[in-house]
Amino acid sequence: MLEGKTFYIHTFGCQMNVNDSEHVASLLLKEGARPARSPEKSDLILINTCAVREKSVEKLFSYLGRLKEQKERRGSVIVCLGCVAQLYREKLLKKFPYLDLVVGPPQYQALPLLLNNFLTEKRVLTEWKKSWVELPIVPETRESPVSAYVTIMEGCNNFCTFCVVPFTRGREKYRPLSAIIEEIKMLADRGYLEVQLLGQNVNSYRDPETGAGLPELLGKIAEIDGIEWIRFLTSHPKNFTLEMAQAMASIRKVCHQLHLPLQSGSNRILEKMNRNYTKEDYLEKIDLLKSLMPDISLSTDIIVGFPTETEEDFEQTMEAVEQIHFTNIFSFRYSPRPLTAASRMRDDVPEEVKIDRLIRLQTKQKEIQLALNQKLIGQKLRVLCLGRSKKGNLYSGRNEGFQVVNFTSPVDVSNSFVEVKITGCGPYSLHGELAG
Repeated sequence: MLEGKTFYIHTFGCQMNVNDSEHVASLLLKEGARPARSPEKSDLILINTCAVREKSVEKLFSYLGRLKEQKERRGSVIVCLGCVAQLYREKLLKKFPYLDLVVGPPQYQALPLLLNNFLTEKRVLTEWKKSWVELPIVPETRESPVSAYVTIMEGCNNFCTFCVVPFTRGREKYRPLSAIIEEIKMLADRGYLEVQLLGQNVNSYRDPETGAGLPELLGKIAEIDGIEWIRFLTSHPKNFTLEMAQAMASIRKVCHQLHLPLQSGSNRILEKMNRNYTKEDYLEKIDLLKSLMPDISLSTDIIVGFPTETEEDFEQTMEAVEQIHFTNIFSFRYSPRPLTAASRMRDDVPEEVKIDRLIRLQTKQKEIQLALNQKLIGQKLRVLCLGRSKKGNLYSGRNEGFQVVNFTSPVDVSNSFVEVKITGCGPYSLHGELAG
């Protein structure tokens, strides 16, 4: 039985994975297990994985390699969860024979039963579910007492040629709006101030019971007393509509901040990526957003070195970045992922060229971010303080634009909204002091 057993969860990947880990921890707590501070002191070690990029898989393999000694010394049960579990399945057990369980995201509800059976046999559970599976979550497992992740959908139907998500998360499944509202009301009752709605393509959300879309969901959440900020990610440009932009602009609690992956500024590359929009389409949506919300903060994803990408293609991406002025970008070198259409293309951009382009892109973005941040010096911003900063005797939080703000305060203002006067900045964060 799991009663009294200790567990440790190591999470790789995005906010969706973090939220999944919170749900898995909730399942184990309900069975009487207790969280451990480190894998060395844990009876159960669970690794929640990400397969979006090859680097994430390499990190996982390195981490699993280090657990062999722990297995031999303590006999801990080792479980691989997440997208790599879904993608590689039996291969993981062959490469790491001391691994006990491989469980994909659609099968998390079976995890307590498997563990309670004392692992009489090694198991692989990675079958997809066609309908939404509701998992419990308890407050003790959430990373923050004021900002919460809330999953509203899972999976993707787009099949971008570089992306493994449809093969690891399956097709789109939508959580009932009533369940989402119930969870957020419980969060508000516990003092939460912000919710971040999660999904691989939140724009496509449709309530399976009423057909309501994301704009309607945002409106319902905004009616909940106590919740002050609402965010959502990730959005797909082809699904981002005028109605969604208007909802962002008109619903007071929805933050004027949007993550909208561009991936490339070249129409030729966008077509090879199967993104189903052009650079011009994307820029038109950006212009619309800026016209409705002049203060909007925009972030994006960009891949450099996609098969056949030329210097001209890359320069078009650079031009888009300079034109839009993103508050932040997440940029990566292309790496082929199993099962994707792009993995069957010749990876013909030399690695040194990919590295050079990534450096040039990140250097330009660093300049843009510094210039944007410098414009905020002297302003007073509303900040949700999330606690002590890792940088000295400071507090840290995020403004509405989701920028990191480190600031001084004579009193403890953790887990509350405060007004901060910006006194300085770097390219990646703002610095300030509690406004009097």
